[in-house]
Amino acid sequence: MAEVLPVRGRPGVGKTTLVKRVLEAFPGRLGGFYTEEVRQAGRRVGFELVTTSGQRVLFAHVRLAAEPHRVGRYGVDLDVLDRVGVPAVREAARAGCGVVVDEIGKMELASQPFREVLEEVASGPAVLVATVLAAPHPWAEAFRRRPGVTELTLSAENREEVFRQAREWLAARLGRKPR
Repeated sequence: MAEVLPVRGRPGVGKTTLVKRVLEAFPGRLGGFYTEEVRQAGRRVGFELVTTSGQRVLFAHVRLAAEPHRVGRYGVDLDVLDRVGVPAVREAARAGCGVVVDEIGKMELASQPFREVLEEVASGPAVLVATVLAAPHPWAEAFRRRPGVTELTLSAENREEVFRQAREWLAARLGRKPR
């Protein structure tokens, strides 16, 4: 059974920044994906899914009105998650890397294959670091209660401390010192 480190936090607190910093601290030792904001004229208008191998695909956007799945003002292209994000997670676990997922959120949880790959990873030998929405969600709450879960809560006040804890947690499990 994998060990899982969910990092919870409200939107905008720095969850994606934490994931990027963890990836920089363990080059070549982690795989998976993160999401990055798409901005126009200083306003967030969507999100790209970015794999650790560098693939970048539009995942959600205010202009994706034709998409059947919506979260707030965003149309969400779940096929992108299923076609790009899920394989990135699966490949990292199969390669013996640690797995990073940013994020287990409302958009992503609409995908059954996404939930299934998280269950696969959490049932195997890989370690998993994932950011998680702060709001309650039944599937996310059950996932966080699994055996082998150590949870951290990120806030604007504790960013550096949570990064240090996440880095130490990974170093102990990956068997390497971070950069």
